[in-house]
Amino acid sequence: MKNIKVLGPGCANCRTTAKLIEEVAKEYGEDIQLEKVEAIKDIVSFGILSTPGVIVDGKVVHSGGIPSKDKIKQWFMQS
Repeated sequence: MKNIKVLGPGCANCRTTAKLIEEVAKEYGEDIQLEKVEAIKDIVSFGILSTPGVIVDGKVVHSGGIPSKDKIKQWFMQS
């Protein structure tokens, strides 16, 4: 199971990013635990200065803008 955090203040891009991650996970049969992190101090603690940010299993994999479905798929292919 992948532990994924979407970091952002709850803006439209952050919500869209979380939705896309859920869609891709379902499409590829991936088991994920998705958490939304909206507190600015928590977001900054990960070194994210541009949202949405995405953390997969403790590693920053994306920052700023909505990731493509292809990019999200790559996160699931990494062990």
